[in-house]
Amino acid sequence: MASLLARLRRPPKSWPISIKVPALAAVLMILVGTLFTNQVLHRFDATQQKHLRELSNAYLDGLTAAILPHLLQHDTWEIFDALERAAHGYRGLDLAWTTVARADGTVLASSDPGLFPVDSRLPEPTIVRFSGGTDLIVSATGARALLGRRLVHQDREVGGIYAEIDIARLAAERNDVLVSLIATNTAVIFVLAALGYVVVRRMMKPVATLTAYLGRGRTGSPERIPDHHAPDPESEFGRLFSAYNRMARAVDEREAMGIRLAEEEKLGSLGRLSSAIAHEINNPLGGLFNALDALKRHGDKERVRQTSISLLERGLQGIRDVVRSALHIYRTDEARRSLGPADLEDLRLLIKPELKRRRQTLKWQNTLAAETSLPAVAVRDMALNLLLNACKATPDGGTISFAARDGGDGLRFCVADEGAGMPERTKRYLEAAATAGAPIEDRAGLGLWMVRRLIDECDGTITVEAAEGRGTRISVFLPTVTAERVRDVA
Repeated sequence: MASLLARLRRPPKSWPISIKVPALAAVLMILVGTLFTNQVLHRFDATQQKHLRELSNAYLDGLTAAILPHLLQHDTWEIFDALERAAHGYRGLDLAWTTVARADGTVLASSDPGLFPVDSRLPEPTIVRFSGGTDLIVSATGARALLGRRLVHQDREVGGIYAEIDIARLAAERNDVLVSLIATNTAVIFVLAALGYVVVRRMMKPVATLTAYLGRGRTGSPERIPDHHAPDPESEFGRLFSAYNRMARAVDEREAMGIRLAEEEKLGSLGRLSSAIAHEINNPLGGLFNALDALKRHGDKERVRQTSISLLERGLQGIRDVVRSALHIYRTDEARRSLGPADLEDLRLLIKPELKRRRQTLKWQNTLAAETSLPAVAVRDMALNLLLNACKATPDGGTISFAARDGGDGLRFCVADEGAGMPERTKRYLEAAATAGAPIEDRAGLGLWMVRRLIDECDGTITVEAAEGRGTRISVFLPTVTAERVRDVA
């Protein structure tokens, strides 16, 4: 009940259908009830007027027949007697007074001599009130009615009958009928509105269930509705629930396929990167073996010994740097480590074999000066994927740009290529929420799918725009987070 009252306090536009439908039905019933009440009262009033007119005409007809001979003879006492008999015979009229006057307006007899004395003239206001030309005149207040009848003998007016009756009882009856109609209509409207609310709410229960499950889908994959919550499969709502569950299963399968393909793509990228790293390591190995051979042959010579040792030292340092950078990217025991400037510098070394293979140039700018609270593994994964995609999009011999800086409120980095531009669908996916469809049908864009997922985990944002001249520039902003948030993300 409290929840219903709380809903009713809101604007009508925000009312649920279970309230709108009964409310609309109640309004229509009020309109119909009002028209019905007006019709009933109009018919009732017309019936009352008809009965009153018939009774008044009967009273006047009887009284006319009784007093006309005595009026011609000016027999006041007989007229008084006729007035008294008529009053007893027509008690249903509630007569206030009846007066018989001559043609000149002189009172001949009256049921209320104190109000109209014999041989007095009828007051002018009374004559005016009876000048309507009809036998029955109802007052404006509806509490009194005036009766009047001209008495004619041989085409000559010899007098008239004037009377006033109390019709307050009829007005009270009309008020009683009005109150009864209003009370009945109100009770019927209330009962039917309550019944309609219960029925519509019951009918809309499947919609509420479907809405709840759709709301859960905003924060992740849509959850399938259990069978015990679903209505009859042959009903409209049953078919709707079946369609929703099919959609939920399709989304789950699509998500699983996306994750599976992303892992395959990641393994493929790792294989290509490992091959490039192996190639990068194999290059100095030849020089190292040559240095060892020189030491074996001419190790007794100081100059040869110093040159060979220097060559061995530089070659081993290069191999150490490559191996260390690869370990920093893929070692799981450092997944919770915070991002520092050296983590981004490792990317420069890891991307070098791919750049050399495609004869591409890298413009590098890293102004990050201190360690941040961002997760190192997640940030480097998304940056490495963007750099690999930039290498793939840029023609051989082209240039790739990378710039990173700490804006105070978080890390900002930008990757630009000289490719043909990013497809509009992929651009929309990168810039959209996590619930948007990933472009994975043709096994393209899986690296970008991983980037989108990692950005969502870090509560970051990404924008894609055309670079100056040609190509694409991708800008990423990752807000600084607390240590607890870093643990959760990593």
